[in-house]
Amino acid sequence: MVILKSKISKFLLSLFTVIFFLSCQKNLDYISIDGQSPDLITKVNSSVSGFVTDESNAAVLGATVKVGNQTATTDKYGYFEIKNVQVVKNAAVVTVTQPGYFKGIKTYIANNNKSAFFRIKLIPKTTAGTINATTGGNVTLSNGLIVALPANGVVVAAGGAAYTGTINVAAHWIDPTASDLNQTMPGDLRGIATDGSIKSLTTYGMAAVELTGASGELLQIAPDKKATLTLNIPAAIASTAPATIPLWSFDETNGLWKQEGTATKTGSTYVGEVSHFSFWNCDVPGNYVQLDCTIKDGDGNPIPYTLVRVSVVSAPYMARYGYTDSSGYVQGAVPDNSQLLLEVFTNYTCNTPVYSQTFTTTSSNLSLGVITVGPTTLGIATVTGTVTDCTNNPVTNGYLIVEESGFFSRYDLSNTGAFSFSRILCNSSAAVSIFAEDLASSQQSTPITQTLVPGANAIGNLQACGVSIAEFITYTINGGPTVTMAAPADSVAHTGNGSALSNIVYGNQAGNINNINFAFDNANIGAGSTQILQYFYATQINNQNTTIVTANVVNITEYGPVGQFIAGNFTTTLIDTSTSTTYTVVCSFRVRRSF
Repeated sequence: MVILKSKISKFLLSLFTVIFFLSCQKNLDYISIDGQSPDLITKVNSSVSGFVTDESNAAVLGATVKVGNQTATTDKYGYFEIKNVQVVKNAAVVTVTQPGYFKGIKTYIANNNKSAFFRIKLIPKTTAGTINATTGGNVTLSNGLIVALPANGVVVAAGGAAYTGTINVAAHWIDPTASDLNQTMPGDLRGIATDGSIKSLTTYGMAAVELTGASGELLQIAPDKKATLTLNIPAAIASTAPATIPLWSFDETNGLWKQEGTATKTGSTYVGEVSHFSFWNCDVPGNYVQLDCTIKDGDGNPIPYTLVRVSVVSAPYMARYGYTDSSGYVQGAVPDNSQLLLEVFTNYTCNTPVYSQTFTTTSSNLSLGVITVGPTTLGIATVTGTVTDCTNNPVTNGYLIVEESGFFSRYDLSNTGAFSFSRILCNSSAAVSIFAEDLASSQQSTPITQTLVPGANAIGNLQACGVSIAEFITYTINGGPTVTMAAPADSVAHTGNGSALSNIVYGNQAGNINNINFAFDNANIGAGSTQILQYFYATQINNQNTTIVTANVVNITEYGPVGQFIAGNFTTTLIDTSTSTTYTVVCSFRVRRSF
């Protein structure tokens, strides 16, 4: 796993039901095949971009993102982009895979030649406990999630052979009232009901569960057996929780939930039987219509990648969230025949709406047209400037990065190297760090600190020159061949949490040929300092019973601000305590700082 730290504040609004409110089609189709399944065949052309973070809101580097038949890899900011891909119109699926995490899966209704934008937060796949397959048993999480397995009720998923060993249970409860639900949950809270129609879902809680054997093999419930799930009902929504509720499992292939059975309210929990494991969801289904609008500022400029919330006036916990695309356009599913409140926010880090409007839906799709945001009490900053390379020519193969409190945004450059965008301010002003990257020359501009204020903010010209964006790890062991890992072909990154033992550097060569990670302390760190090497691992050292015995210092040669670079080198000797084999390691590195 390779991650880059990105401290992002949580969106502070209460969240109950979330359906992504994304760029999508003008007409909602409920076409049935054989009278049962909705149309999951018709395809359109779409583009998708977004950011992927881990459970600590650190940007995930090197995650694989699949949309249609195309794949991409997240960069050092957790950013991905896939353009002009064929997707299923009624249920386009974005799937993120990263070792150590449950899949991050998002679904949207695709509009031909329109784009969609996501922020996806991965859920760690942590072993919650073990169960003996022969006797059965249960695993209980501190949040009240209980996974109970029957005796002799588990098989190997590949082939269906009975499994009799120790079962490792990875489980995670997804709080339906969590502020980050729209980032962590799979799909878009639409599901296929037993009558074959697509419904919107009001969730009362979800669970992600995976069973593996002692050798890591994937396990499943035996065909003639059932497992039991118990999910806590948060107090904030307990009064509206029905006595019985449909259970839905998530279909990773089509990106939709599927109604399977029911759960019963028992005290402050829902209890239900399930026949297999994936993501499970307790939901009340409902009907919906499509809503669209375009968010612009007072000068008619689109406001991209900003958060839009639509909630039921009489039940504000029933909300749908989504982000505008690069043109300010947003569209998605909202409750039919309801009085709704639309609110526009800076992003999920700011809980103060800058625009609100009530409206009423019928049973027909609705367009609100262009919504003009501004002037607002907080203000809208319009940011303009240009980017040139080392020879003062416009940068056309590059982009602009704006970082605010660890929160990254990315903006494209025009074919003349210019940038122009509007950004809603969370406060009366915003201190940001701005720099540009030229991918053609692997150079970036020196980061500048800029206080954005309402109105025009002319940044001027940024010269993407003088700061190399090269990231690498190079090492040799016992004088053997030199191993070099260099981004972007290989994944390299820095992570940690700012504590004294927190600097961790990861490297993963393309194709998993070689892997490396090492850690050093953070005490009084800076360019010219020496830090204590805490541990070292590389593919060439197979036995992990190693101890650092000599020259355990890391020489820090570069130490820029967060988002810039940390570089250094070290020579050390390790000994395998089980065989007395020694390893002499010479290593140098340069990666972006994550904290």
